[in-house]
Amino acid sequence: MRQHPSALSDSTSSRSLVTAKVLIVVVLLLSILSCRANGPSSSTGNDLIVSAAVSLKDAFNEIADLNERRNGTKVHFNYGASGALQKQIETGAPVDVFASAGAKQMDDLIAKGFIGPDTRKDFARNSLVLIVPAKSAGVSSFNDLANLSVKKVAVGNPKTVPAGQYTEQALNKLKLLPQIKAKLIFAEDVRQVLDYVVRDEVDAGIVYSSDALSAGEKIKVVAHAPDDSPDRILYPIAAVKDSKQQEAARKFIDLVLSSEGQAILVKHGFLTIK
Repeated sequence: MRQHPSALSDSTSSRSLVTAKVLIVVVLLLSILSCRANGPSSSTGNDLIVSAAVSLKDAFNEIADLNERRNGTKVHFNYGASGALQKQIETGAPVDVFASAGAKQMDDLIAKGFIGPDTRKDFARNSLVLIVPAKSAGVSSFNDLANLSVKKVAVGNPKTVPAGQYTEQALNKLKLLPQIKAKLIFAEDVRQVLDYVVRDEVDAGIVYSSDALSAGEKIKVVAHAPDDSPDRILYPIAAVKDSKQQEAARKFIDLVLSSEGQAILVKHGFLTIK
């Protein structure tokens, strides 16, 4: 029997709808797999997952190479703002070691039972500096941020970024925050602050001295925050309590604390805790 044209049309539409649904499912599956590939993933074999403050990236990448040669363990890093990394651990992200740019994030995780307090060690210090684009000449001190010619100042978001929290303390100590609050451009981590300044998208930024060193001649350091303006900037590291790689985690922490690890950190602009 010959089908009515409308029946053929309905049949074709049904097949098209099914095909479209299949394509949607495939796209969703590929998206999920992509997210898993780019985000923190479960350790395999002797591999170690380290969630670390993004300001540690250059130094920790070098320490990881040494760790693989010394201990035979490959390290996979998840870099970001310490507050965001804290939230990931709290929501069950598979992490073996956490290295924070602030004590508060580590303290919170210990209080909530996510970190083994016996593994926590302070391993480095840092300081805050005021930076400007390489060709800038309008800012030479923190007080200059209040000038009318300065329109945008990049800082870490104090809600999630330790560098932003320390910056807020420093600006309050210098009695500048009320005057420049409207000029502040909040970044999601300290490296984003650095990028804004490198790309000349802001008049100035406040970052760690180690980040300024990593930028080389792309920026200028024009002032150092007084030592007593923010709290002491300490970097703690610890093993995550639910990690199945406790031995490898402790070996990585020991390497960070070793003379070789400390030398690498100093080379990248960090200060020793002594």
